[in-house]
Amino acid sequence: MSQTTDPAAGTGAGRAFGVALAIVAGLAAALQSRVNGSLATAMDSPFVAAFFSFGSGLVLLLLALAFSRTGRAAVRRAASGLRSGGLRWWECLGGLGGAFFVMSQGLTVDVLGVAVFTVALVAGQSVSSLVIDRVGLAPGGVRLVTLGRVLGPVLTVVAVVVVSGAGASTAALGLALLPLVAGVLQSFQQALNGRVRSAVRETTAAGTRARLGGDGGVIAATLMSFVVGTAALLVVMVVALAAGGAPADGLPPDLLLYSGGLLGVTFIALQAAVVQRIGVLLLGLGMIAGQVVGALLLDVASPSVAPPGAATYVGAALTLVAVAVPLVEGALRRRR
Repeated sequence: MSQTTDPAAGTGAGRAFGVALAIVAGLAAALQSRVNGSLATAMDSPFVAAFFSFGSGLVLLLLALAFSRTGRAAVRRAASGLRSGGLRWWECLGGLGGAFFVMSQGLTVDVLGVAVFTVALVAGQSVSSLVIDRVGLAPGGVRLVTLGRVLGPVLTVVAVVVVSGAGASTAALGLALLPLVAGVLQSFQQALNGRVRSAVRETTAAGTRARLGGDGGVIAATLMSFVVGTAALLVVMVVALAAGGAPADGLPPDLLLYSGGLLGVTFIALQAAVVQRIGVLLLGLGMIAGQVVGALLLDVASPSVAPPGAATYVGAALTLVAVAVPLVEGALRRRR
C-alpha cells in the first residue's frame, strides 16, 4: 500500500469512468444535503435527523447483506483482518467523517442553502485530498504532486471564494466552518474506506496477503463506515435528547425525507469502489463537480434561501474546469 504510483497510471478510459462515477456520487451527496436539511427542519432536531438518516442506511445495508454471499464473506474477512492485524482498527474509522458530514447538513443547509454548503465542503475536500494522496494514505499508494494536480484544488478554492462572497451574510458564513471541516473529514473517509476495501480483498483468514476476487470489499467498507457512523450519531442523539428532550412534533410522515440513508449508501459505496483506481484527489474533484452542479440545480429548482446568482454559476463552471485539469494533464503525460 505504500508504493509510489504514477498519477497517470491506468487507462484513460478507466480513469474517466472512475471520475464519472465520482460525479454521480457527488450528485447523490448534494441531494442528500437537501433531504437531510429538510428532515432536520421537520424534526426540529439536526441530531435526531442525522441519526435517522445514517441509521436507515445501515438498515438497508444489513438487508442487502442478507442476500449477498460475497458481502457476508467480505465482512468475515474484515473481522478476521481486524483480529490478525491485517486490517488496523484506525482504518475502520472512516464512518466518523460520514457522521459529521450528515450532522453538518442538518445544522447548516437550511441557513446556507445547498450551493454555499457545498462550496464550503469543497474547500476542505480539495486541499486535504491533495495532501492525503501525497502522503499515501489511500490504498493506491503515494501519488506525486504535479502542476495539474495542484491547479485542480486551487481552482476549487477560487470557486469557493467566488460563490461564498456572493450571497451569504457574515453570520451565515460563520456556519460554513462546519461543512469546511466535514470536507476535510470526507477526504479521510474516502481514503480509509478504500483501505478497508483493499485489505478485505487481499487479506486471507491467516493474515497473509493474497489476491482475492469479487466486489465484496465495497460492501464491507460501506458497512463498516455505516456501523461506526451510526454508533457515533447514536451517542450524539442520546446526549441531545437528554439535554433538550424529544422533537415536539414527532416524526414527519413524508417518506422522501428519510431517503438520505439510501443516498448515503450510494455515494459511500461509489467512493470505496473507485478510490484505488483514481486516487483521493480525482475522487474528491469528481465529487466536487457533482456536488456543486447538483446543488446549483437544487437551489434553482427549489431554493431554500435566495436563488443562486451569476457568481454561483461561475463557481460551478470553475469546479468543472478544476476536475478537467488533472485529467487532461494525465492524458498528456501518458502520450509523452
